[in-house]
Amino acid sequence: MGIAIMTGTGVSDMKRTPEENKKKTQMEKLKELPSLVWRRIWEVGRQDPRRMIHSVKVGLSLTLVSLLYLLQPVFNGIGQNAIWALMTVVVVLEFTAGATLCKGLNRGLGTMLAGSLAFFIEFIANRSGQVFRAIFIGVAVFLIGTATTYIRFIPYIKKNYDYGVVIFLLTFNLITVSSYRIENVLKIAHERFYTIAIGCGICLFMSLLVFPIWAGEDLHNSTVSKLEGLAKSIQACVNEYFDDEPEETEVTDEKSSEDPIYNAVMDSKYADETLALYASWEPRHSWPCYKFPWQQYVKLGGVLRHFGYTIVALHGCLRTEIQTPKSVRAMFKDPCTQLAGEVSKGLMDLANSIRHRRHCSPEILSDHLHQALQDLDTALKSQPKLFLGSNNNNTANLYTLAAAAAGQKPGRECGVSLSRVKTDTSALLEWKSKRGGDQQQCYSKEAGKMLRPTLSKMAITSLEFAEALPFAAFASMLVEAVARLDLVIEEVEELGRIAHFKEFIVEEVDGRGHDKQDVVISMTCNERPSCLQNPLQNHLPSHGPD
Repeated sequence: MGIAIMTGTGVSDMKRTPEENKKKTQMEKLKELPSLVWRRIWEVGRQDPRRMIHSVKVGLSLTLVSLLYLLQPVFNGIGQNAIWALMTVVVVLEFTAGATLCKGLNRGLGTMLAGSLAFFIEFIANRSGQVFRAIFIGVAVFLIGTATTYIRFIPYIKKNYDYGVVIFLLTFNLITVSSYRIENVLKIAHERFYTIAIGCGICLFMSLLVFPIWAGEDLHNSTVSKLEGLAKSIQACVNEYFDDEPEETEVTDEKSSEDPIYNAVMDSKYADETLALYASWEPRHSWPCYKFPWQQYVKLGGVLRHFGYTIVALHGCLRTEIQTPKSVRAMFKDPCTQLAGEVSKGLMDLANSIRHRRHCSPEILSDHLHQALQDLDTALKSQPKLFLGSNNNNTANLYTLAAAAAGQKPGRECGVSLSRVKTDTSALLEWKSKRGGDQQQCYSKEAGKMLRPTLSKMAITSLEFAEALPFAAFASMLVEAVARLDLVIEEVEELGRIAHFKEFIVEEVDGRGHDKQDVVISMTCNERPSCLQNPLQNHLPSHGPD
């Protein structure tokens, strides 16, 4: 009986129409919707717990403002204009204290200036007759509206006071136009100004005194994260380039876009400028009360983006069509890995110095970095046939010898390995001879599409220095990263000087590991440090325009 029932159920499932299966799928999705929504809400709060704090602050602010309506004595004094306080809280209260201050002060200043100008226009209009009063108000609205809108295009006004200008234009038109029909407009304007002031006061109280969230701290932590992301990215690129294991899956564009360097560094210009703008509005809230150097943080962010361009170029070397065989890369693995490790270590030291607000170590450009550069230079010079070419036009046979010595199997390299492509012009003649006869009569568009890339690869790999190009590009970008590290260190030291970072402290531990003696090192730099006093130094600009 049980078997019959199972068989009947299976048959009924097979007899379902596509519409029934679609409905069943939709029902399953609806059942999973609550859990999906809950996981999404939990994930948003887990990424930044301050979001929950801000949400509670907004709810509490709206509750306080709603008392202007709910309490009868207060409502009798303010009236229907209490709605403006509610609107002010909804519009002004932002995530960071700097953003709330920016919007709140802009709204208050714009309302006050617009009210003063509107009363002046009303005072002059009342001296004329009814007809001339309407004409005067219309002309004033036209002139003020035109001038205010044009002022918004000024970059400085657009960046700092755009919201205040919009509030000024809105308030001026409301008061000026309504004064033509309403007699007691002065009283209404006063009541609206008071309710807006109440709303702004509640927003400032919640932002500055109740679990404040400072835009300057966000900018500070963002800079630390970018330095750490760059350090991890350059180390990951070099490790992947010299990885002996074959790639099992292709790296899609979606995965590449999720790399920390893109999210934390390359797309951070707008976020840095926005946080810096809000930080410029915030009061000095730390001890000692030094001014927050937001401009220097933006400048450092630009230098880090230029450093990121170099790592993007390194990442591009991993995805090129023509790749150096891994057996040849192994000849330069140790110096390149050591050099990347020293650069990564330097970036991590800079991140820690900014995190703890102290000057960086004077030994950040250590002898190990210089030694790594010298080792790479020696390794490059040890392969003259690869990088200088031969006396004749034949391609050097270094790749073939290296592949034979390592017993390399085809298909273990990504891209097109030069050791598997014939690299002289005889390959073109051989290919043409095989394509003769009957195949010449069935030339089609598909064959033409296959012909062009094949000829292009043969032409490229038949060049004299084609074997040296893939690794030469990678090595040059690695050395360029060392050059740009010098600029990053310079900007971090300037940031420490402006922000009054504490001096670097060396903790010395005795042999038993208990007593510690702090040695304070005063950072004075009379000339720019340089880590490129070696034959690999280039004289190109370290970065281009932003």
